[in-house]
Amino acid sequence: MKNKPSQISVVAASVRGAYHTSKNLPCQDYFCHLTRGSKLVAVVADGAGSAKYGKIGAKIVCETLCDMLIGAQFQDMRRKVSEALETARQKLILHRFNALKSEEGLIDFAATVVGAVCHQNKGLFFHIGDGAAVALLKENGGAVISRPENGVFSCETYFYTMDDWQDSLRFTPFEKAKSLMLMTDGVTGFAFKDGLEYLEQKFVTPIDAFLRLEKNRGRALRALNNTLSTPTAHRLNPDDKTLLWAGF
Repeated sequence: MKNKPSQISVVAASVRGAYHTSKNLPCQDYFCHLTRGSKLVAVVADGAGSAKYGKIGAKIVCETLCDMLIGAQFQDMRRKVSEALETARQKLILHRFNALKSEEGLIDFAATVVGAVCHQNKGLFFHIGDGAAVALLKENGGAVISRPENGVFSCETYFYTMDDWQDSLRFTPFEKAKSLMLMTDGVTGFAFKDGLEYLEQKFVTPIDAFLRLEKNRGRALRALNNTLSTPTAHRLNPDDKTLLWAGF
């Protein structure tokens, strides 16, 4: 018996920020997603600019979460997320670029992470740091938001590579979403307004509407890349930018 094709559409893009471009540095963001029937696991991560191997930290956490969560039971998801994050940390401890082969060496791989697991009509965001996640709901035009979280100072944030990472791990459940967006902090300034308190509908609504209607994946991906790469976007925020959209 053939598996039914997934009814979940995903479009995602990462673009290098103006600062990294000027320094001839690679994009430190990464994203990953897997679908299985009516189930989606999606993750985006932002390697810290100050971390020598931030891109590696971002890549490993995204791939580990997707691989470990796609087969997990939804009702056990919070525990499985914590287990997957710890597994990603252990991979970094043993990584060939971790000269210390200990938790002290994880600072070189620092990355924020924000992801989602959706199964049928239920969803769960998991989040460490200053990225953001938005679930646009089917009913009443509502939204469930997992907002950025910074440290004591606005320029500080939290990483899954920290010793006390579990204290910064947040979960936000949602139901009956028509679409969701995951983003790194290079995009949050466009997606939110009034000090990250409210969604910027002039940004979120057109992107969601276009990606829901555009059936040609190539055109959808080019449009998202172009949106994140405009001169205005780079001028307003020189950070790397990643946006993952999923429609149900």
